[in-house]
Amino acid sequence: MNRKARFAIAAFLLAGAVGYLMYSGIRQAAVYYLTIDEFLAKKESLANEGIRVAGRVELGSVTKRMTPHGEELNFRLGDFRTDGAAGPAVPVHFIGVTPDMFKAAGGSDVIVEGKYRDGMLYAQSVLTSCPSKYEAEAGK
Repeated sequence: MNRKARFAIAAFLLAGAVGYLMYSGIRQAAVYYLTIDEFLAKKESLANEGIRVAGRVELGSVTKRMTPHGEELNFRLGDFRTDGAAGPAVPVHFIGVTPDMFKAAGGSDVIVEGKYRDGMLYAQSVLTSCPSKYEAEAGK
């Protein structure tokens, strides 16, 4: 085999290996989140699996207390309703550092990552979503 043919084969194998590594890396890192409605439709099939669920913290549902392992946070995660009506919700339990933008009264848009079992979503992380727009407080 001549030198150009060996180089072409080596380049092809290298490009194939790099392409495969990129594909597998993106596939492992790409974790989509479910909305509350999507999650509730198939919650039993997702039991004890790692999931991400996006929603809005229901107003008045947040309870906090300090533990030796961090802050214990319990709240109900509902859908993104803007009309104030209560819809379907999932109870969430989280122990760790609460994000700065998390509102203690509720109303924060969050993405919860964890496992669902026994009717409760046990969160390993709680990420707050940035609001789509910032509004000035009334009277300012």
